[in-house]
Amino acid sequence: MRLDFIRPLYERRGPYASVYLGALTGPERESHWRSVRDRLDGHSGHADEATLDALEEEALGAAAGRALFATHGDVVLAESLPEAPSELATWTPLPHVTPLLMRRGENIPHIRVIVDHAGAEVTVFGGGSPRSTTVEAASWPLQKTAQGGWSQKRYERAVDDAWEKNAQAVAKEIDEQVRRIGAELILVAGEPKSRSYLLHHLGTKAADRVMIVEHGSRDNHGQFEQDVERALDEWLDRRRAELLERHQESAGPTGMARVCQALREGRVHAVLLPGERPGPVWIGEGGTQLATDEGELRRWGVEEPIRERSDSALARAAAMTDAELWFTDAVEDVAAVLRY
Repeated sequence: MRLDFIRPLYERRGPYASVYLGALTGPERESHWRSVRDRLDGHSGHADEATLDALEEEALGAAAGRALFATHGDVVLAESLPEAPSELATWTPLPHVTPLLMRRGENIPHIRVIVDHAGAEVTVFGGGSPRSTTVEAASWPLQKTAQGGWSQKRYERAVDDAWEKNAQAVAKEIDEQVRRIGAELILVAGEPKSRSYLLHHLGTKAADRVMIVEHGSRDNHGQFEQDVERALDEWLDRRRAELLERHQESAGPTGMARVCQALREGRVHAVLLPGERPGPVWIGEGGTQLATDEGELRRWGVEEPIRERSDSALARAAAMTDAELWFTDAVEDVAAVLRY
């Protein structure tokens, strides 16, 4: 899982109010929020009134499950969730993002393409909300006929040229989106000849990420969405297996102390977590300032280390060093896959 979407949380100095709300009706939301506000203003710390007011505006307007993170009078991040822990509210130095990350799941930057002779429907998932566009270059001639005569072959060549021109325009759009969002996967369905033209014109980077999906057309998606979800799940399973294999083959760091050191040194490609890690570590203000030993952090130049949840510190360090974070029950303790 890439953590770009939570990086804005670490560009604002805490402490942070982290609030998780379930899907409630209007009156239930008001009652629930009063309980949450009391806890943020009491046992869990002393959130300032401006931050509580900003959270209240978001909380009372949300019908779906939500994860809210606020500091210094601003809600910095608000995410909808399919399910959320009930009445979870914390006031801590770092935002408590682990429940969000576990419930959000791995969002793979990818592109869904349904291509035919007239062009394609292209939907981009990554870098914000899904965005769909229709790509078409040539509108005529698109249909082959059996009219015969001396012009038959010339007409058929013109049709083929139109098909290829449309596929070339689609390939250009896909190459641009791959460059822009770093798509990991391109799922292509549609007319076989047009798929072939498309693959021929894609750049190398995009072509290496293509997976053909058998069902679906622009007129009738049919099983396209189910095929896509299955392909995404398969990709995630392969990705986890690859990371675990790399960790094992290279004898990568295992345990908080060694993973903290690797993160401080900026050598981590991916953090592997078996689940939440509420145990304490020491942190400083810098994104990679974390250690299991207070004295060690002081030796790294942190004058006043503070205690924080291990998983919160790991998420910050991973986000600020462009490392991925993956949850997997194949590891018993926190582990890391190294860049080098």
